[in-house]
Amino acid sequence: MNKFLFSLLLLLLLPVAAVIIITPMDSQKQYIFGLISIGLLFLLGISKSRRISVVMVIMSIIMSTRYIYWRATETLHFNSTIEAILGIGLFLAELYVWLILLLGYLQTTWPLKRTIEPLPDDTNLWPTVDVYIPSYNESLDVVRDTVLAAQCIDYPKDKIKIYVLDDGKRDEFAVFSADAGVGYITRNDNSHAKAGNLNHAMKLTKGELICVFDCDHVATRAFLQATVGSFLKDPRLALIQTPHYFYSPDPFERNLSAGRTMPNEGALFYGPVQQGNDNWNATFFCGSCAVIRRVALEEVGGFAVETVTEDAHSALKMQRRGWNTAFLDIPLAAGLATERLGLHVIQRTRWARGMTQIFRVDNPLFGRGLKWQQRLCYLNAMLHFQFGLPRVVFLTAPLAFLLFNLNIISSSASLIFAYALPHLVMSLYINSRMNGRFRYTFWGEIYETVMAFHLILPTIVTLFAPKRGKFNVTDKGGLLDVGFFDFNIVKPHLIVAILMIIGIGYGVVRAIFHDYFAIDPNVIALNVAWGSFSVLILLAAIAVAKETRQVRKTIRIDVAIPAIIHYANGISLRTTTIDMSMGGVQLVTPDARYLEEEIEEVEIQLSSGAESFPVSQVSGNKERIRLQFENLPLSKRRELVRVVLCRADAWIGEEYPPDNPFKSLLSIIRCVFELFYNTWKERRAKNKPADATSKSEAA
Repeated sequence: MNKFLFSLLLLLLLPVAAVIIITPMDSQKQYIFGLISIGLLFLLGISKSRRISVVMVIMSIIMSTRYIYWRATETLHFNSTIEAILGIGLFLAELYVWLILLLGYLQTTWPLKRTIEPLPDDTNLWPTVDVYIPSYNESLDVVRDTVLAAQCIDYPKDKIKIYVLDDGKRDEFAVFSADAGVGYITRNDNSHAKAGNLNHAMKLTKGELICVFDCDHVATRAFLQATVGSFLKDPRLALIQTPHYFYSPDPFERNLSAGRTMPNEGALFYGPVQQGNDNWNATFFCGSCAVIRRVALEEVGGFAVETVTEDAHSALKMQRRGWNTAFLDIPLAAGLATERLGLHVIQRTRWARGMTQIFRVDNPLFGRGLKWQQRLCYLNAMLHFQFGLPRVVFLTAPLAFLLFNLNIISSSASLIFAYALPHLVMSLYINSRMNGRFRYTFWGEIYETVMAFHLILPTIVTLFAPKRGKFNVTDKGGLLDVGFFDFNIVKPHLIVAILMIIGIGYGVVRAIFHDYFAIDPNVIALNVAWGSFSVLILLAAIAVAKETRQVRKTIRIDVAIPAIIHYANGISLRTTTIDMSMGGVQLVTPDARYLEEEIEEVEIQLSSGAESFPVSQVSGNKERIRLQFENLPLSKRRELVRVVLCRADAWIGEEYPPDNPFKSLLSIIRCVFELFYNTWKERRAKNKPADATSKSEAA
């Protein structure tokens, strides 16, 4: 079914949908209607057809809109001013979620799965490329491998030039650039931060295409050959963006045991969302791992400097001028995730402030040049970062009744549940069906809850004063010798969780003695259940603040590559790697010779050739040998980068298993249990020596 016929069918069905949405029902009829609708949805869900998914999306939209219509027409009657304020606030938060749900369906229902456009055999036809690696305060240890990886990109050497854009004006960077044989560009000031740095480099370089890598993003050798062909096929293509893949764990993956076995926070965006944007020619530039046509950038005056999210704003400007954008869903580069929850919050706050700035200074709903689908895709991105206040409203709303006996929804518990149940179940089920391999059910609540309290003030201030604030660079490559609990980040979460537990306890007491308090126990049960879910999400968010140790300077990458161990006595033995890093390698132990003989070199054998690296033995057993790379000259380190980080398939892994909402909920409960259990174990371990000392003194 093409889009025109689908739109025509929707138009014809609008009257039917309107009747379903506005027809009032009592609780019993609404229960029956809701359960039938849910049952029909589950039956349709047996089919994996994309067309059936579209039908299910329409059903979800109708049911969610029916709920919102009911809330707007039947439940906004209040007995006091404070109830009216809180009740209308809750309804506005629900209206926000309904709008985000609709816009999310628009983005993810029709994903475009783009493939690589091959380059012509004649390399003379390939365009010239300038690779920009901007840096400000990052250490050379972080930037070095990014530069060496860029030098390993398979592209004609006379058609690619690599530049370190050093806004820190550091001598060691200039020396390294000269030794590595890449360009080095700096400037007298740091105006407009990263955007200004990139624009300054544009004035000094001439490549037809500009490829941007954040200074911690190492590219695979195939990066340009996989992306540049699209520019030759489409002369109006301004941008091709690839996913931001991270080979180090983010705070959720590192601090929560369940987080290590599920899609990370960015998987949904660098999957269905960007593929959906691509379908509507609304792909966002994400600041790194992208290639941009120079003439398109020059037409809009270079990288946008009006906001702190120069990336998305630059793409918006080019799309307004009629340029096309694309998203290639293949991880062709990898970088470092934020190491601390505090740094994660700072980074996301900058994104939220930047998208709010775009909303104010260059609102995509207005102005020329965009199709309505593009406008709505950008609107969703900007509204998404306003989730702070609505999320806090949802978390705290039960307190109004539990602690203060305020009725902020003017309806019976039975009717609320009857209308809310199909709305919630259908939206959760469909999102799990369409996006479950990229975002597990309920985990979005944790990601947003961690950030919610920190986003309220920056987004509101930026909404009224878009010029306030400055660009904050996210620190990368840090280590943590001792684990700790980041109390400052989750202080508001702890306060709300404590209040909610008190409210739940008081609610249970009132439920037991409901005759004395003259309160409907069903209303108490609804608010206690709601409050309990809020506590669960709050405690899971708090668990993320329990930072674990991070002492490895380099990240191990599981990879099985044929290798040869060279001993000092001249003997060589074949084996296979278990994992590798820029610091060393683990190998399958071929025999017990490592106990007596010194290992001098290890030879890694790739299809493109073999490379040998000097090593020293760290440890060994019957199963594996751990070797450490010795001090490598720059040429050898470049080859090590090529072997470890630049393989074309380096970051292409297996898909995550499909989402199971019940298992997902259990994984969250497990994380909360581990927060208390591990804290108890640590306290017990600390107290043991003290107890032992006191006993010996008494003896």
